[in-house]
Amino acid sequence: MSALAAPASGQPFPIVVEKLTKRFGSFTAVDSVSFAVNPGEVFGWLGPNGAGKTTTIRMLLGLLKPSSGKASVLEMDPATQTKAMQAKVGYMSQQFTLYTDLTARENIRFYGRVYGLSRQELAERQAEIIEMAGLTGRENSLTGNLSGGWKQRLALGCAIVHRPKVVFLDEPTAGVDPISRRDFWGLIYAMAKKGVTVLVTTHYMDEAELCQRVGFISQGRLVAMDSPARLKETQMRGQVLEIHTPDPDRAVRILKAAQQAGKLPLDEVALYGAQIHAVVPNAAEFKGAVVHLLRSENVPVESIDWIAPTLEDVFISAVKPRQMERRP
Repeated sequence: MSALAAPASGQPFPIVVEKLTKRFGSFTAVDSVSFAVNPGEVFGWLGPNGAGKTTTIRMLLGLLKPSSGKASVLEMDPATQTKAMQAKVGYMSQQFTLYTDLTARENIRFYGRVYGLSRQELAERQAEIIEMAGLTGRENSLTGNLSGGWKQRLALGCAIVHRPKVVFLDEPTAGVDPISRRDFWGLIYAMAKKGVTVLVTTHYMDEAELCQRVGFISQGRLVAMDSPARLKETQMRGQVLEIHTPDPDRAVRILKAAQQAGKLPLDEVALYGAQIHAVVPNAAEFKGAVVHLLRSENVPVESIDWIAPTLEDVFISAVKPRQMERRP
């Protein structure tokens, strides 16, 4: 259904989106979005709250009908071949959807039966998923009594119990501790190595760095798409100065006031932990002016360095013009 060239592997794209649009009355949630995902790729779909990430996934799953445009998942149209397509994909939503009053084993068995697995297939998958989720010895524990990390791994296992070739993960690690998030991403890449294509949304930029490619969506529009490394090279407007000061909160207020007053050409000022990132047109040219401004306001500057942008810097840079467009 797509004029896109086939991937280098010669296989068809498992996910193709062409001018996909979804309107709710006068509000356009997804606005003429186009992209394709390669076989076995881990593709990140990033954007602020309300940007259209989940609406895109819901259309790809056949849960919402597009207002215009089209999509293909495993060469099937989610809008017209919904049941056939859903039988071959996995989906893990933002909300925990397993039955908390069932054991881990019972949840796996339930989802396996929903997907029509035979008794032998289900027995094999049950053992594999319990091992994958690190639940050996806890398979008979009530799901509601498991920790957040175990619940997420179990939920992933139930989503892929039928061995789908495409998996949609909608903010799968929200609220999970960093160690559990790292373990979860190990499972994602284990799937990808077996040829499973994964489309994942996340708010965590360290997770986005793990994706092979990333698409940025803002107010319904795709604003940038490439590998994290290439995005840093091509999408960053300006250069990043990292400022260390014992009073970062006051320093940010001063720099933002100077930005608003037009005293300094600061594109963005934000706290990153205890440091400040200030984006300027040229780091060498404006470094001295930033130091002078802060010290004139009695804010000491311990160090100021030009650094490579983080993916979060690039994300803000890519999204900001779109946000400015929509301002009244």
